[in-house]
Amino acid sequence: MRALQSLTPGGPGTLMVREVDEPVPASGQVAVNVHACGVNFPDLLVIEDRYQLKPIRPFSPGSELSGIVHAVGDGVTWPIVGQRVSASLPFGAMAEVVVVSADRCTAIPDNMPFDEAAAFQVTYGTVYYALVGRGGIRAGDTLLVLGAGGGIGLAAVELGKALGARVIAAASSKDKLDAALAKGADAGLLYDPDLSGTDSAEAFARALRSACGEGGVDVILDPVGGACSELAFRSIAWQGRYLVVGFAAGIPSIPLNRILLKSAQVIGVFWGAHMARDPLAGAEDMRHLMALYAAGHIRPSISERFSLERGGEAIARLASRGVSGKIVVEIKGSENRIDD
Repeated sequence: MRALQSLTPGGPGTLMVREVDEPVPASGQVAVNVHACGVNFPDLLVIEDRYQLKPIRPFSPGSELSGIVHAVGDGVTWPIVGQRVSASLPFGAMAEVVVVSADRCTAIPDNMPFDEAAAFQVTYGTVYYALVGRGGIRAGDTLLVLGAGGGIGLAAVELGKALGARVIAAASSKDKLDAALAKGADAGLLYDPDLSGTDSAEAFARALRSACGEGGVDVILDPVGGACSELAFRSIAWQGRYLVVGFAAGIPSIPLNRILLKSAQVIGVFWGAHMARDPLAGAEDMRHLMALYAAGHIRPSISERFSLERGGEAIARLASRGVSGKIVVEIKGSENRIDD
C-alpha cells in the first residue's frame, strides 16, 4: 500500500509517498481502507519534531480519517467489516490502510460524505470538549472566538450558536470573517495578524470593547496565541473562562494580575490526551456531535482537497495561515466521495 511518510525531521517538503506493508489489526483494533484524511496544524509540528508527541520514524502524519472497515482484530464486536467510520489517532492517517483502536471509531451516516467525515473529529471534537467539557458554556453566554475563519474557529462559531451562546468572531482577513459570519456569528471584528504595533493593538482593543460590551465575554476560545491572546483577555467578564486550544501565532504571555482581577480561569484544552485517557467520554461527545450534524446545526467547511501525493502541499498550505475552513487529503479519490 502507499503511505505519505516522514523520514527525517523537517517541513512538508521532506515528506515522501512510499510503498509499505499493509498493517494488520491487533486485538482491539480495526483496519480501515482510508478514503480521506483531515489536515490539522499539529501535522506540521509533528513532522518538524516541534509537537508534544514525537513518533518513531518513519511515520505518516494525519490524526483524523474516514473510510470503510475491512478487517478487525480479536475481541472487536464493533465496528464490523464494511462499516463506514471516522476515526481519530495520534498520527498515521495519511495512508491507504490505517490500523486504529476500535474505540476511537465513530459510525458515520450513509449520506455523510467521506471528506466531511474526515474533517469532523479533530475540529468539532476539540471545540465540543473545550466549550462543554472544559468551559462549561451555558445558553446565553457570550463567546469570543479568535481565529474564527480557520477550521477550529468555524467549528467554534457553529457549536457556540448550537449551544445557545452569543458568538463574536475575530478573524485576520475579511474573507475569513465573512466565512465566520456566514456560519452564524452574531458579530465580527477584523484584527491585524501582526499586532506588534501600538496602533494595531489599540485598534483591536477598541474593536473588542465595542463588540463585547460593558460586561465582557464569558468564554474566550483561543487557537491562535501570540499577541492576540493578552489583548483578548482584557475583554473577559468576571469569572470568565479562557480556553487555550493552540498557538498558531506563538505562545503568549498573560499577566497573572489580570487573571486575579477578573477572578477568571485560564483552562488548557488538550483533546488528544482527553481521548486517550477517556475514550468512552470521547465517544459520547462524538455521538452528540453526530446528532447535531444530522439535525443540520453543524457541517465542516472544506476549502481545498489534495491527493495523497500532494499531502505535503496540503500541510504547507495550512501552515500559510491563509486558509478558511478545512483542508482534506483524499486517499481513494473523488470517485468515492458522496456529492451533495
